[in-house]
This record gives sequence, C-alpha cells and structure tokens, in this order.
Amino acid sequence: MRHPRIADLAVSFPALLFALAIPRRGFSPGPALARVTEGRSLAEVAAVARVPMWLRKLPPEAFTAPIARLPDGELFRRQIANHLPRSRKLAAGWLQVVADAADVADEHAAVWAAREFVRKPRQVKRARLRLLGLWTWFSRQPATLGHELIERPWTPGMGLPQALTAAGRWREMIELRLNLGSEPIADMWLQTGCIADYEFISLCSVAEIAEEAVAMKNCLRTFGEHVAHNRARLWSVRRQGERIATLRLGTSHGDPLPRVVELKGPSNAQVSRELWWVARRWLHMHDLSTIQLDRPSWGAVPLDRFSWLALWRPYWLAKQRIPDWLPIAPSRGALEAL
Repeated sequence: MRHPRIADLAVSFPALLFALAIPRRGFSPGPALARVTEGRSLAEVAAVARVPMWLRKLPPEAFTAPIARLPDGELFRRQIANHLPRSRKLAAGWLQVVADAADVADEHAAVWAAREFVRKPRQVKRARLRLLGLWTWFSRQPATLGHELIERPWTPGMGLPQALTAAGRWREMIELRLNLGSEPIADMWLQTGCIADYEFISLCSVAEIAEEAVAMKNCLRTFGEHVAHNRARLWSVRRQGERIATLRLGTSHGDPLPRVVELKGPSNAQVSRELWWVARRWLHMHDLSTIQLDRPSWGAVPLDRFSWLALWRPYWLAKQRIPDWLPIAPSRGALEAL
C-alpha cells in the first residue's frame, strides 16, 4: 500500500519484504525502504538490509520470525544452493536449522545442517543443534581443551547418526572432565593389589577412565558425577597386562561399607564366577571399617571451575559473547541442557 515497488518484493524477493516488514532487533528498515521506492537494485537493497541474496530462492512460507544474521560468502552461496528444501512446508524449519547452526558454530556447520535436514528432516531436532554446533566448532579448533576431549572430530562427509553418536561421546568426556577436574582422584578407597593372576588397577584420572571406556567398550565415562559425589570408584581388572574386566565400587541399600556394585567384561559381557570371587577377596584384603564414605547430596559438589573456563573461553572469545545457555559460571543445568 505504501508503494508499488515495495509490493513487487512479494513476488521478486519475499525474504527481503519480510525483513523490512518484520525487522530483526537493532535494524531500522527506513533506509532500505527508501532505496526500494527509488528503484535501486535488489542487490543494493539486500546489502543495506543485510539479507543474503540466496534467500531469494526460498518461498514466503520460510519466514515466520525475524530473519537472523546469516552467512553470505561466495563459497557459502554456492554450497547452500545445493541443499535448499524441496517442500514449502519444510522451508521454515530448514531456515531455522541453518540459522541456528551458523549462530552456534559457523557457515561450515550451517551447510552441513542444511544438507542433513533435506535428507532426514524429522531427525534434525533444534534441541540437538547446540551440542552438535559446539562439537563441530571445536572439531576445527585443534589448540583447545574442547578439541582435546573429542574422540571423533566432525567432518563434512559425516551423516547425522554418526555425528550424533560422536557428539554424544564428546559430551560424556566434557561431563567427566568437569566433574573430576584435571587432578587425579586423591582417595580411591582401596589400594592397588594382586590376587592370583589378577591385578586391580585404580582409574583415578579422566584420561585413565576414558582409556578404559574405549578399550572395554563401556559407558564408564558417564560415572563422573557418581565419583565426584563419593558414590563410586572405578577400577580396571587385568591379567598379564590384558584388560579383563571393569569394576565399580559403591554402596547400596543403606550399607555404609563399599562393595562390588558392578563387574563387567568387554562390551559389558558377564564375567566368570571365579573373577567375582577374586574381586571379593581383593576387597576384603582391606580394613573396610576405616573407609569414610561421606556422600554429599546430589548436585552439592560443584563442577570444576578451572576446567569450565578453560573449556569454553576460546568459544566465548571467538563469538565475542557469552550466551545465556553457556554462562561464565559453571552450571550443571547448562551442562544437562546440552
């Protein structure tokens, strides 16, 4: 109604019209609208409005909220053109995924997310994008603690299932490090020892626990919070240097003394009756009455602040902001939300 040239944008460039009608925070559409009515080129108006030209290929249904800042480099424009949504119904979800990936990570992750959404739109969930974005970003930052904790880094050729698995394992390593810190566990309750041909070796650091988890193909990395809250200790059972089983000590049913809670072989396989007997003999070599198992309530033990800052500082500096969902103070809530 204001001017025919503005109305023409509904057909020629819906994204630009939307950005001028529903501007993002901090953007004043006045100068761009003036250029439209003056008959300036779409490219010039889009540059003033900071609306990428590649959005011209999207249907009006793609725009349901103020358009976020999006990558617009020459390489990105060529790559994203290969992964545009085929369905108008999927266009809004696709654009939001691309915007989220670009915001959390970078344009490389945005192209990858666009491709995976086109392939499997129902499997790409926004709730997963922060973890995936952080993992893809740190995969490309070799001189960081976040990269050091990655078992399998992101590559553009990965499919979504492989990426989710790798990002999940990275999160386990992060949680383990934040719960236990960088120093070895001082009190392992019991002492290293041998019974028959079996050797019981303490797993008292993040690196040792992670190495055992990989070698034995188990979920040992997820017990960091149990160890931090003095509810578990982790041990490796070996014979002639070969890993035979992983042992978890703890308490249960109100028993104040430590006991063998779990004893599993590779890939959580059952172990022999003999090994259970050996583990109990090793346990009862110790004077259990002297072991103090004071257990703080869940959540009472804070995450390691030094590790939290060392982990996220490179990301904050690169992004020049500290997101609400990744605060400067260590937060179990923020960690669990990833």
